[in-house]
Amino acid sequence: MTLLYDSFIAGIQSFCRDLVEVADILEKTTENVSEQDLVDQNPTLKMLFEGLSLVESKLQYVFNKHGLQKMTPVGGRYDPYDHEIVCHVPAENVQPGTIAVVSLDGYKLHGRTIRHAHVGVAVETQE
Repeated sequence: MTLLYDSFIAGIQSFCRDLVEVADILEKTTENVSEQDLVDQNPTLKMLFEGLSLVESKLQYVFNKHGLQKMTPVGGRYDPYDHEIVCHVPAENVQPGTIAVVSLDGYKLHGRTIRHAHVGVAVETQE
């Protein structure tokens, strides 16, 4: 019974990882549209943007409903179980070791990390 349950959980986690990639695409697509693009006389772009924004919002709602949560690590401490360091940034107005930037959102499924957040950690500058 335990082997069957473990296989089921592994399948669900794999499915969630795939869906998270779709969420990434939607987020990148909508954040690349500027306010000026929406103000201009282009009703088709505005309707497309609004539709994609609704899909993105609904997808995040479904994620939350089923226990899939996006991590929000900026300002927190680095945790190797949740984060992968991809760069170091000068510690300006933040404590060294604090996460300063996120280049790829991480996700947890019912508290278990299914994708590490790619983060930039603040370090003291050597002058």
